This record gives sequence, structure tokens and C-alpha cells, in this order.
Amino acid sequence: MALSRFASSQFGSNFLKPASFLLSSQRRRSISSSNETLTIETSIPFTSHNCDAPSRSVETSSSELMSFFNDMVLMRRMEIAADSLYKAKLIRGFCHLYDGQEAVAVGMEASINSKDCVITAYRDHCTFLSRGGTLFEIFSELMGRSGGCSKGKGGSMHFYRKVGGFYGGHGIVGAQVPLGVGLAFGQKYCKDPNVTFSLYGDGAANQGQLFEALNIAALWDLPAILVCENNHYGMGTAEWRSAKSPAYYKRGDYAPGLKVDGMDVLAVKQACKFAKEHALKNGPIILEMDTYRYHGHSMSDPGSTYRTRDEISGVRQERDPIERVRKLVLAHDISTEKELKDIEKEARKQVDEAIAKAKESEMPDPSDLFTNVYVKGLGVEAYGADRKELKATLP
Repeated sequence: MALSRFASSQFGSNFLKPASFLLSSQRRRSISSSNETLTIETSIPFTSHNCDAPSRSVETSSSELMSFFNDMVLMRRMEIAADSLYKAKLIRGFCHLYDGQEAVAVGMEASINSKDCVITAYRDHCTFLSRGGTLFEIFSELMGRSGGCSKGKGGSMHFYRKVGGFYGGHGIVGAQVPLGVGLAFGQKYCKDPNVTFSLYGDGAANQGQLFEALNIAALWDLPAILVCENNHYGMGTAEWRSAKSPAYYKRGDYAPGLKVDGMDVLAVKQACKFAKEHALKNGPIILEMDTYRYHGHSMSDPGSTYRTRDEISGVRQERDPIERVRKLVLAHDISTEKELKDIEKEARKQVDEAIAKAKESEMPDPSDLFTNVYVKGLGVEAYGADRKELKATLP
């Protein structure tokens, strides 16, 4: 990415604390706080289908660039910690990590508000965090504790935060897309000036329900944005082996589409801003985020049997979203190497503190197994497997 200033003033002498909602207000460090407009040209052009591509010149500021770095570093540290907790058997069951794809969650959040809806598949930790969730809620949920966002009953795949417009984590491949279109229908029905982003992977892009949902969205001009997070592997299957046409942004045919460098946080921001404006005026649009996951599909997948370690390290060296922002920040004197290292140390500290607190959270009561299943007020009685012992009577 190449950066140029609208004005030539220097940022080196104007410092204060960052305002990222993810980071502690107690942090003591100096970074540039100028909100002077900067313009950054995306590393590669957008590729469009049935629409004009947005400009490659993205408006930002030094404080926004620092917030991007803060947030992605925290997400990266969180996912690395989740890896360790899983290997220590403190996280059980399924666990799908997002490291490498942080620019999608962070760039999207930069162009929308909390009344816009986001729904995704099971790789949902970072999206939950970007929508205002906390590290404590995340680690509590991952470890099955009652302090989790789903009270310890959902686990890695089923994060949820309605107050932040986040409608989950879903384990059934592609099933979140019709739900997302339903959310968009509700927004149009209520005349809300908002949109819904439905995220899915390249593996889910071949699901029939996705095309059925898109058809309805196009017929009714719903403010639905379908986002294919193309990390190039559906589980362990490369996209070229599962898709006759891996140009996912063109898959809508009659619906417009845009291919985006999903490792460039500012390109994601620009694309999502463009998509929101389009969807509110014209109906659905598809975004294909060209991204990459460093971990395997899930913690049960080493991620190295169907791709080479050289491929993974090559992406890290050439396209890593955090390193791209780091280079911009350093090259234009927005912050120093030491300050960025301090941010990384602070992220590690916050993650460690959240894990320690989450470990103190209680396990759900066994009777909670029978809640959130039936509608309240029906007087339902829940029995054990032997049908003899009454386990709970629901109100």
C-alpha cells in the first residue's frame, strides 16, 4: 500500500493515548493522535462484476491506522492463546481460529455501525470481538464457563451478541446466509437505514441455500451483503478442486460483485462502505474477500497436509495484514517500533488477564442443559435418558 498526505505536517510531536474500544484506557504510551486526513492507495485494484469499482484511494487518519493495528494485534494474540488452551484441553470440542483473516473483521467494522447486522459461520471469535464483545466473554465461552457470551453452552462456534448486531456463529455450513437475508428483510420492512453482512467461506459458496437466499434478496431489493471469506481451502480441499468457477464475486450472476484484497484492512473498509451504500439503494451485492488462514480448518486439522509450510510462510511474509499496517505506521512516523512493541505486550497482558478471570468463572449448572430449548410458559418437564428421573420443570 502506498500512503500520501493531503497536508504535509508532521505527526511526530503530537501524541496521546489511542481510543480503541478494545484496549485499556489506562495504557500509558505515546502515539500520533492527529485526525488529519490521509489517503492510502490499496495495494491492488478492486475487481468488479456488474458494477463500477470503488476508488483505490482510501481516506483514513493516523489514529484510525493505530486502532487497526491495536485491534488486529489483540485478535491475533487471542487466537494464539486459544490454540494453547485447546492443546491444554481447557477448550474442548470444535475450535476454528481466525488468525490471518483479521483485516476482514476490522475493516468491515470501520465502515458500519452497531445497527448494521453481521452473521457468520463458525470462525467467529474475532467478529464477536469487533462487534463489542469482551475477551472475558470469549475465553469463558471457549472454556464452557457460565460467564461466556452464550453462558458456556455454545462453545467456539456459537458466539452471539444481539446488542452489538452480531447474530452468531453458526455450525451448519452456509445456513447463516438465509438467516442473514431474513435480517435484511426485517431491516427493509421496518424501514431501517441499515444493512446485513452475511459471511461464509469458499467451501460454503457451493451451497444451494445461498443461491436461493440471494434470489429472494434480489427480487425484493433487500439490503443484503453476502461476503465470501475466501481463504482458499474449504476444510482441506483447495478451491480449484471444489469449484468450477472460483470467481466467487461473480457467482451471483444478476447480482453485482466485488473482489477485494482481504489482507488489506483499508481495502476491506473501502469495499464495505461501497457495498453498504449500494445495498441501501439497489439491493444485494457480493463481496469476495481474498484472505488466508494460518491455522488449519479447525484445531483437529494440522493444516499442513494439503498445503506446504512454504506457502503459509510466504503469505505471512508478503501479505500479513498486521505487518502491512505496521509498515505504514513506521514509514510515515505515526508511531515508533518501540511503541508498537508495547502495544503487542499490552495485548498479551490483556489476553492473559482475561484467561485468568475466565478460569474463575463457574461451570454452568447441570440443569441449564434443559433451558433455552422450549418456549417459556408451557410447563415442560425434562427427564433424563431413562425417562424416570425428573431433571427440571421449565417455567
